Amino acid sequence: MDTTTSTLDDVKLLVAETLGISDRLGSMDASTRLLGELPELDSLAVAEIIAAMETRFGIDIDGADFTAEVFETLGTLAAFVAANQT
Repeated sequence: MDTTTSTLDDVKLLVAETLGISDRLGSMDASTRLLGELPELDSLAVAEIIAAMETRFGIDIDGADFTAEVFETLGTLAAFVAANQT
């Protein structure tokens, strides 16, 4: 699924702020790998990102729909947000 640049940028900013890696924003894009690649992204950080996404994007995330594939890249995470926005 294609996502708008705005959604991708918003998700990128949310992830960077949550993980405390805002200094890396310039090197992050849709292909930036998340799980297994960013040492800051542990299970607690995933929970924090989920909560932040629900608040910022006004979506309700069902745990059954939120798989590891969603956290594969910034692009897959942004696509998930776009697909779940009303």
